[in-house]
Amino acid sequence: MAKDKIENAALSQDPHAVREPHVNNLELAIGHEVRAYRKQLGLTVSDLSVATGMSVGMLSKIENGNISPSLTTLQALSKALGVPLTSFFRRFEEPRSATFVKAGQGVNMERRGTRAGHQYSLLGHVENNTSGVMVEPYLITLTAESDVFPTFQHEGMEFLFMLEGEVVYRHSESLYRMQEGDSLFFDADAPHGPEELVKLPARYLSIISYPQRHKPNG
Repeated sequence: MAKDKIENAALSQDPHAVREPHVNNLELAIGHEVRAYRKQLGLTVSDLSVATGMSVGMLSKIENGNISPSLTTLQALSKALGVPLTSFFRRFEEPRSATFVKAGQGVNMERRGTRAGHQYSLLGHVENNTSGVMVEPYLITLTAESDVFPTFQHEGMEFLFMLEGEVVYRHSESLYRMQEGDSLFFDADAPHGPEELVKLPARYLSIISYPQRHKPNG
């Protein structure tokens, strides 16, 4: 994508936005979510009262965290607001995970490109995160023992950032001469990979993202 297109693109997230802290009181957490979903739909408390058959006073108490709603009440709210029942609990002691990796301590991984002499060092992994997206950040090292391998193909998106060295990287039918500081962002479903190793050793970050697959229960 051209630079001017990137600058003009309307991003859906504000990187400087501040979210409200998580609520450790269950009633307050539920009330916060009920109010938030109601407002997202542009409904008044009276509108929600009509949709659920609950009194305005009852709904006000729920939204203010003054009472603990029953499961039947939550089911009625879930149906009226069009959200899963479990969404009312997401702010209650919701865990957030992080992975810290010291320099040189990434976990070396066996991946498809390993057989071509590409060294993969996994820099972090967060299982079952709240975004619905899995992200795998790798530090990839190519040496004189590495071979070209322009036929990787997998689901998701991939972002590359060149740290040192120089490679000609293929994505589908296009070739990109990547040097220190260059980046490439692409749909990973098309064949891709290093086509020519120009200056070695070469190191670059590879960040792969794809939809999170939830493991079945049992």
